[in-house]
Amino acid sequence: MKQTLARGLYGWALRLATPLYLLKLWRRGAAEPLYRAHWGERLGLYRGPAAEPGRLWLHAVSLGETRAAAPLIAALRAQRPGLRLLLTHGTATGREAGQALLQPGDTQAWLPYDTPGATRRFLRHWRPAAGVLMETEIWPSLQHSARRAGLALVLANARLSEKSLRQGQRLAALMRPAAGALSLALTQTEADGQRLALAGVPRWERAGNLKYDLRPDEALLARGRAWRAALRRPVLLGAVTREGEEIALLRAFQRRYAERSAAERPLLLIVPRHPQRFDEVAALVASQGLNLARRSAWGETPPPEAAQAEVWLGDSLREMSLYYGLADLALLGGSFAPLGGQNLIEAAACGCPLLMGPHTFNFAEAAELALQAGAARRVADLDEALTQAQALLGEAAAQRADMARAAQQFAATHRGAAERMAARILDLMPV
Repeated sequence: MKQTLARGLYGWALRLATPLYLLKLWRRGAAEPLYRAHWGERLGLYRGPAAEPGRLWLHAVSLGETRAAAPLIAALRAQRPGLRLLLTHGTATGREAGQALLQPGDTQAWLPYDTPGATRRFLRHWRPAAGVLMETEIWPSLQHSARRAGLALVLANARLSEKSLRQGQRLAALMRPAAGALSLALTQTEADGQRLALAGVPRWERAGNLKYDLRPDEALLARGRAWRAALRRPVLLGAVTREGEEIALLRAFQRRYAERSAAERPLLLIVPRHPQRFDEVAALVASQGLNLARRSAWGETPPPEAAQAEVWLGDSLREMSLYYGLADLALLGGSFAPLGGQNLIEAAACGCPLLMGPHTFNFAEAAELALQAGAARRVADLDEALTQAQALLGEAAAQRADMARAAQQFAATHRGAAERMAARILDLMPV
């Protein structure tokens, strides 16, 4: 009774908030027009008859989850040729990236807003054979509708932090039934599995982390290294930074190199996590009196004036391999504020050494393994990061080279999650 009441109140709250949700999407569409496309899908409304049944439905909410899903989708197709896919997303960057993963017979849609009616219409229209949610996705109405429809749901590449577990336990009447609707969680770590069991997931298996199976784009990596060779000065990367970190990094950078000329400083390259913040970060650089060059302003090769800039802004999508190839050393975004850190595995696969702040709880095991392997170092704050960076970019360059080799070996050692997860997902699908 308590769970039914909680789910009912949740559904009504979302129904009442639907106009605000749609308004938010419309506003985001001013910068990212894809948000204004296919609006009916957000409400579970579709034109034409129901889709042909039998697709595997995979939900990758944003860009990071979509990229992580790529090796899983490749493994699924290899193990079951002819597999048809329904790929859903919540963000424009995820949907745009997902287009490259589609093959004939596949389709793509927005995941509807998590109201009871929208989720029922979604499942009734698409009639998938099984569903896969990526990483941390829990949708109470959707998962209740899936359970009632008898649909097997897998949480792939699953992770759950201690903080998220505590938050879920405070809303146990709502979240525990949603967790219980999962058929299986394929977890990144043993600790993730134990926390998911406490949250109410009935079955879990450790399968590893799909992000180890992502391979760098070799063409972009080579281009980045060519740019670095032409610069003739070291490059320090703020990788996948979050709000609040860029201004702190810029101020720490200014303090560290206040007495040095622009030519004596490393080039500071900043790549923000969210594309809608590119202009905001450019304004932050200008507010510190630093000369800025933006990646979006040139094509294959930086113009001569870019080489004289003090800061480069990586305001492009799907070019992280280029930026890691360009960088001599990276500072891990999301780890210098209490945000849990970003994915460090891609940097390692590109052979880019890392300095991490104190906050890596979203990737705790990967961070610890990288430290043990010598691929990364832990620092207390940005001031300490820049102290170590100055040494590693200067007299301690041999140590940096050792870290780069260790990073590539660390990434290669942990591959194989995609094949394991694909096999378990296909076990739950009709032949």
